[in-house]
Amino acid sequence: MRSDIAPGGTSPAVAPLDDTVDHVRGSAGGHVILEYGDYQCPCSRAAYHAIQGVERASGGSVRFAFRHFPLIEIRPHALAAARAAEAAARQERFWDMSELLFDRQEAFMDQGPRSIAAELGLDLAAFDSDRTKHAALARVWRDIQSGLASRQVHGSPTLFIDGVLHEGRHDTATLLEALET
Repeated sequence: MRSDIAPGGTSPAVAPLDDTVDHVRGSAGGHVILEYGDYQCPCSRAAYHAIQGVERASGGSVRFAFRHFPLIEIRPHALAAARAAEAAARQERFWDMSELLFDRQEAFMDQGPRSIAAELGLDLAAFDSDRTKHAALARVWRDIQSGLASRQVHGSPTLFIDGVLHEGRHDTATLLEALET
């Protein structure tokens, strides 16, 4: 199913992936799982790890895309984490940074993004500069706007499978089952 058309042929359900902008990994011909997530959200972390389980179980035939949807009203460090991921992306380490941001949600408040960047071996001067630039914020804002424009993203995590909102559970087994339908 095309990801730019909602069921019934109405307005766009979710903006189609743009490989030049979106954070995407996996086979271009496979099913697409898109997560709108928040690095400080425990449920986003669980969904992210469930999707990793789907990736392993599918042998690389699933395409995974991540878009930012930080809930800054309730998670004061969510935007800083998203900007850190974007700064890491400038050094080709988006997925590595994402993994650590999800795995260290509690420690992020104490350690901050710079310690995670150092652990990844990033150029810290470039990382510090990139995460505070307007480009990082604009990139995060782009994702938020695409989620809001879909009228289906109201929180995190929100998952789409092949452009259709996934309303089931966010565990590996349920996601694998959804891919088969």
